[in-house]
Amino acid sequence: MPLLLKQRLPGEGLFGLWQILESEDELLGDLDLTVEEKARFDTLNGRKRTEWLAARKLLHILSERKLRGSVIKDEYGKPFLAGSSWDISISHSHGLAAVAAAPTPIGIDVQKLTPNITRIAERYLSPGEMAAIRYRHRLDYLHIYWCAKEAMYKAYGKKGLSFRLHLQVHPFTFNPRGGHAEGRLEKETHSMAFDLYYVTIGSHYLVVARSRNHTSG
Repeated sequence: MPLLLKQRLPGEGLFGLWQILESEDELLGDLDLTVEEKARFDTLNGRKRTEWLAARKLLHILSERKLRGSVIKDEYGKPFLAGSSWDISISHSHGLAAVAAAPTPIGIDVQKLTPNITRIAERYLSPGEMAAIRYRHRLDYLHIYWCAKEAMYKAYGKKGLSFRLHLQVHPFTFNPRGGHAEGRLEKETHSMAFDLYYVTIGSHYLVVARSRNHTSG
């Protein structure tokens, strides 16, 4: 299972990207699943099974622990690593598994390029975000905006967010080699500011959203 990317974030935190080449049996042989994890795994079908296993293998490697910690989920479905105070996030897409971890709320999203994203752009972008897109790299911007909002949503960890109304990505200039942007979540009494780190890998886009701070009433 090739490690395509392992990168530390400025300050604290890191993320990694894995290309899934192993079979389900090979991955199962590397992981000693808990009873709860095995029960969850048995509900999955198709490629979701190998993606699920690969993400946990990658998380263990990034943790640099001797013994693997199990992944548990809270009432909203947000994952946590047992025995760790760090926040984690997981994403999969077409044979890739991505994981991010930090001491503050964090989210990660990886997506494969699809021209069809143009059809839904107005559903998740505000008029200001639409106006900030540079036509030459329109598809790049649309995918990074989508991944950034998915990642911020995961970092928030609860339901009831509108990508268009509650999540904002500040204007940035796309760099094919990767770069940094800023984002914000504003919802009633909840506010979070984010650093957004994006990279492109082949036909995929990956964005990590790490919270600077957050407040809730």
